[in-house]
Amino acid sequence: MASIALENIRKSYGGMPVIHGIDVAIEDGEFVVLVGPSGCGKSTLLRMIAGLEAITDGALSIGGHVVNDVAPKDRDIAMVFQNYALYPHMTVAENMSFSLRLRGVAKVEISRQVEKAAKILGLEPLLDRRPRQLSGGQRQRVAMGRAIVRDAAVFLFDEPLSNLDAKLRVAMRAEIKELHQRLKITTVYVTHDQTEAMTMADRIVVMRDGVVEQVGAPLDIYDRPATIFVAGFIGTPAMNLLTGRIQADNPRTFRTTDGSALPVSGKFEHASANRDIVYGVRPDSLVIDEQDGMPATVAVVEPTGSETLVIVRMANDEIGVVFRERVSMRPGDVIRLGVKAGSEHLFDAVSGKRLSEAG
Repeated sequence: MASIALENIRKSYGGMPVIHGIDVAIEDGEFVVLVGPSGCGKSTLLRMIAGLEAITDGALSIGGHVVNDVAPKDRDIAMVFQNYALYPHMTVAENMSFSLRLRGVAKVEISRQVEKAAKILGLEPLLDRRPRQLSGGQRQRVAMGRAIVRDAAVFLFDEPLSNLDAKLRVAMRAEIKELHQRLKITTVYVTHDQTEAMTMADRIVVMRDGVVEQVGAPLDIYDRPATIFVAGFIGTPAMNLLTGRIQADNPRTFRTTDGSALPVSGKFEHASANRDIVYGVRPDSLVIDEQDGMPATVAVVEPTGSETLVIVRMANDEIGVVFRERVSMRPGDVIRLGVKAGSEHLFDAVSGKRLSEAG
């Protein structure tokens, strides 16, 4: 049993709080991703789970046992770092087996564990090489192999793909996910890349400024972001966020501060017209509507092949629109945009929280 429970976890440096009472429960065998911008506290939280940072207050349990005062080596965890942390003078096999040799494990068992991990990761032809003879992806696999041979109950990943190029990151994402599906080991993974979080996680923990903004399955967070921050952070391209108010005489119309009108569906029928609201709509939820759409001027056209991102100006707002089909637009063109029915997201502009929906 390798569940992890964080109960009111707090961290301060010299009286300055950086982690503000986090409560998260991670199930045995679950793959959980901590995601957020730089400085949000995700790596600090991971290091507290690993025992590399002291916990100022709260209780951390692994496998049902509180481990606040347990040394890192006794927590039954294995950690994979961003910089690989391989010994340059050792071979791949020696790097992978180092922790086992320190523990005095028998040579026969060490050989068996290394061969098993090498087979899982496709490192068998590389066991006699040294790190300088490996590519970035191969080095990262060696670091993962070192974690596997420890036969730990928990894997901790601290931005392991940040040093890789874009193509290799995609490949390594798939490898790590496949590894987890095969080994079923409880995994906590830290990244600032929300695409990594969406594609890899069973559940995502979105963090900002030392607090948890939302916890949930990737598509649940994407479809129903709990706050303005989550709405703007999760999703590529980012959600369009416009400030204004629902019209008092027409609760089905949202009027931006610059006067543009946007539709409000019945799911937000109880939304108040007497407060400032942020209206969110994802770029792929906007469509051409020549009859009733809002006029917008094309500013930038960014074709990627499978889709086209068009940046448009609507009065004083600049928003993004994604077209799956090929479009023929140029800067300066005026188009009319509509919102797909029921695709809008409404947030209180003061609290930043999502407004409650009908039903």
